[in-house]
Amino acid sequence: MTVPSDEHERTMAFAEIAFGQIKALHQPAVPRTYEVWYNYATGFNQSLNQKVNETLSSSGTLTEADIDYIYSAFISPTRVVDEIGNVNTKISGEIDQVMTLIDNAVRSATKHDASLTDVTAKLGRANDRDSVRGIIESLVQTASGMKRDNHELEARLKASKQEINQLQQNLETVRNESLTDPLTTLANRKHFDEMLTRSLHEASVSAEPVSLMLTDIDHFKNFNDTFGHLTGDQVLRLVALTVKQNVKGQDTAARYGGEEFAVVLPRTALRESITVANQIRRAVMGKELMKRSTGEHLGRVTVSIGVASYRRGDTTQSLIERADACLYAAKRNGRNRVICEVDPEYAAETQSQVA
Repeated sequence: MTVPSDEHERTMAFAEIAFGQIKALHQPAVPRTYEVWYNYATGFNQSLNQKVNETLSSSGTLTEADIDYIYSAFISPTRVVDEIGNVNTKISGEIDQVMTLIDNAVRSATKHDASLTDVTAKLGRANDRDSVRGIIESLVQTASGMKRDNHELEARLKASKQEINQLQQNLETVRNESLTDPLTTLANRKHFDEMLTRSLHEASVSAEPVSLMLTDIDHFKNFNDTFGHLTGDQVLRLVALTVKQNVKGQDTAARYGGEEFAVVLPRTALRESITVANQIRRAVMGKELMKRSTGEHLGRVTVSIGVASYRRGDTTQSLIERADACLYAAKRNGRNRVICEVDPEYAAETQSQVA
């Protein structure tokens, strides 16, 4: 659990950076400009930071139009909805074109069928070689027309299929972006909330176990203040990758907030979850950090982890609160450790909170 004073100091540091940029560029301190620079200061949105840096490199400032564009493209709460709407509109348009192609193909087939019927009738009445030759030529022309129309229809349907497949991929990409934390590529808080709710519902029906793990990087603020936010982002990505590498496909690893991560472990009992948590803790501790720009060795980071399991009648909030209390107990008892809800440290923590 992030200590409130630490979180206050961390967010105030981001705010100071944002206001510093606004002052340096003599920009109006309106909410939209502040939000762009605050997001830039956190470094969580890599695409936004890249666009800001490119714009600053080319023109030396961000105009009001630049701010509006960056906000709409990377921050606006309706951005994902608008993108999904645009893709759906394109898919609908492509389907309409396919239906038009099919209607045209039906009309063409009806026309050719009428021609064949006419040829059949003429053959029944033909009584000399020239008449038969003329009917055969007409039949060949009809067959050629059918072949040409079929080839055209096949090509256009193939192109439409490829376009629809590409649009569906775009739709899936947008959907994944809406559920992914851009800095760590883990699930975001929205996705975490959805998966935890779903897992608890399934557990209440099936009686299968579900566990929740909350992980916090020890002394992250000190590390961030000492080496800078870019290196801090590198630490976040490193821990996120380590978490992802040590969980199963059924599990949901998410960035819970700040330097805190969460893992939902369906069909996993408490004892197994503790084993996974210790694997993650040891794996993080075993990685030595190095500053990419200078090659400087920065030492190692550690994590504290709290683990709790579903109890009959639990809500998402009650399970999160127990896992959070376990995490806080781990941090209060020396950090770099795993505490679960059956450990005496957890009981002591809950008693001190009640007192």
